[in-house]
Amino acid sequence: MGINVDLIFKIGGIGILLSILHTVLTRAGKDEWSYIANLTGVVLVLMMVIKEISNLFNAVKTMFNLY
Repeated sequence: MGINVDLIFKIGGIGILLSILHTVLTRAGKDEWSYIANLTGVVLVLMMVIKEISNLFNAVKTMFNLY
């Protein structure tokens, strides 16, 4: 298992991309699209985190023999 630093960098990269995209779209007057882009990014990060939480629960079940 161990520490997964790649996940932290991916989430940080998505956050930086979303902030740039939000700024560009807002200044272009496309507020609706900036909100949609932010929502898409949040859902993407949430899916990544949920997958890791699922792996954590599976590891705990295996550790305590809770099949």
